Amino acid sequence: SRFETCWPALMKDSHGVIIIFNPELPSHLKEIEMWYSCFVQQQPLLDSQCLLVAHHKPGSARDMEDLSLAYPLNKLKLIHSNLEEDPEDVRMEFIKYFRSIITIINESREREEMSIIS
Repeated sequence: SRFETCWPALMKDSHGVIIIFNPELPSHLKEIEMWYSCFVQQQPLLDSQCLLVAHHKPGSARDMEDLSLAYPLNKLKLIHSNLEEDPEDVRMEFIKYFRSIITIINESREREEMSIIS
């Protein structure tokens, strides 16, 4: 992609990655593997620092809820967003995700401080 040269700058010091995709596009399902590989595995970030969001357009098929992703994507937290039907659910999931990232940051900061002290 023409933005690949910017990726190192985007990744620098990042603590989390949210990948939003359209589950109805087969090309997106292939692309999220690449995004995961570049932005999560190569950094490296923990899988818990990555959130997958399958975004459903208004009026799209609802049977997508049983979307099954192949390894290693199936290890990641996956939420379905449909802002028409339940925006509140999505909001709560985002809050949970951000809380978990803050916990990870705080824990790593504490470990750093302890290693400086000892």
